[in-house]
Amino acid sequence: MRWRAYGEHAALLDCDSLTQTIAAHAAVSSSRPSGIAELVPGARSLLVVETPGSGALAAVRDLLSGADLEHPPEGEPREITLDVTYDGEDLELVARDAGLSTEDVVRLHTGAVYTVAFTGFAPGFGYLTGLPEPLRQPRLPSPRTRVPPGSVGIAGEFTGVYPRVSPGGWRLIGHTRTVLFDPRADPPALLAPGDRVRFRSAG
Repeated sequence: MRWRAYGEHAALLDCDSLTQTIAAHAAVSSSRPSGIAELVPGARSLLVVETPGSGALAAVRDLLSGADLEHPPEGEPREITLDVTYDGEDLELVARDAGLSTEDVVRLHTGAVYTVAFTGFAPGFGYLTGLPEPLRQPRLPSPRTRVPPGSVGIAGEFTGVYPRVSPGGWRLIGHTRTVLFDPRADPPALLAPGDRVRFRSAG
């Protein structure tokens, strides 16, 4: 784990694992030293932006130097449930590669509790950790040029929901009617890092 300067008023923490990133983000979010303008977690990094002259970067460095970054702190995160119709184009492919029935895939996907590790790729797209091991499968060899909004997919250790029409290479197992991003809403994105997410079969 190391810090790198990121302009005059920001620093990037390079983490050794996604677990460290989640723990660092949770630690800073819970204490929220004065003067922090923005926190942006990634898969293996945390960007900290301070208000000029606040000294927040130094405070965050001190905070994390003594933090346990191998075990994210327990808290009371916001919990969101998404109703999903499991009719994705790749549902049978996922089941076959996992050696499961499609019913088992749905049972595993809905039985887990996920954490939004970070957001990116498109506004409102959350990368959710906690995917059961049998469902951890690679992206498609060739990405689709058009993935409909609300599509629920899996790729590697993550599951997520496409908030709008876009290209994408994740394996699609279903769709939700829940709006993940609305520029007129406050906040525009439904999901934020640290949120807990459950999927519920809509039949």
